[in-house]
Amino acid sequence: MRIAVTGSTGLIGSALTRSLRADAHDVLRLVRRPAAAADEVEWQPLHGYVDSAGLDGCEAVVHLAGAGVGDHRWTAAYKRELRDSRVLGTTALAKALAALDTPPHTLIVGTAIGYYGDTGEVPVDETAGPGTGFLAELCQEWEASAAPAEKAGIRTVHGRTGLVVAREGGAWGRLFPLFRAGLGGRLGNGRQYWSHIALHDHVAALRFLLEERTLSGPVNLTAPEPATNREVTAAMGRVLHRPAVFTAPAPLLRLALGEFAQDVLGSQRVLPAKLLDSGFAFAFPTPESAIRAALG
Repeated sequence: MRIAVTGSTGLIGSALTRSLRADAHDVLRLVRRPAAAADEVEWQPLHGYVDSAGLDGCEAVVHLAGAGVGDHRWTAAYKRELRDSRVLGTTALAKALAALDTPPHTLIVGTAIGYYGDTGEVPVDETAGPGTGFLAELCQEWEASAAPAEKAGIRTVHGRTGLVVAREGGAWGRLFPLFRAGLGGRLGNGRQYWSHIALHDHVAALRFLLEERTLSGPVNLTAPEPATNREVTAAMGRVLHRPAVFTAPAPLLRLALGEFAQDVLGSQRVLPAKLLDSGFAFAFPTPESAIRAALG
């Protein structure tokens, strides 16, 4: 297929691009500067501009761009950047695709399980409603901004991503150096659920969604066996052969991270019901297997 990808230099986007090209798919990368290569298409998401001509002939688009949630303290300015990078970018892309003479058959928008808010110990799947808080409200607006594509008849999938287990980047990538140094440990009381997914499985799930055209709407991109932070901490210690006895108390995390600490300490027990019901098989379903895969 001819597939366009935003966020192609990020953790997931770069892995997906490599995987698709390895199987001879034609991948176009949307870049926020004038296109300098045959595989590039310019877009300016904050200004609503997409070089639509460069998307002619695309059969599918995977939209993964957005400012990093944990990259900076959540000041009012950074919260606005988080929102604009997602909502304005998705709106611009959806409108551009809807206006094409021959739109792609599929748009996958990489959103987040933040949609569900804090679910405590209650397992939730795609039938659950939205939660409360900044990330939950952001995810709702983010997904709604793809409406122009849906109205144009483009099959639109909202890939609600969990914590991606990878050593190359992302939130989990920051944990590996700490645990290797023997400084790893639980966060808060450790009872909060972390819905993870191995990078390998995440890429495989995105490719599954490109091909499995019966799926649309929200799809949870999380492993089928979410674990508590305490269990994840123990698994990291076992795999890396390091003690994991340190604890980051909740008050300290709130002081260091500000509002974002609510989500770090929050619990999300999210299940990938749609993927499982459609026959998708996870290669690394448990935290320990995902951690070993990240180091493999």
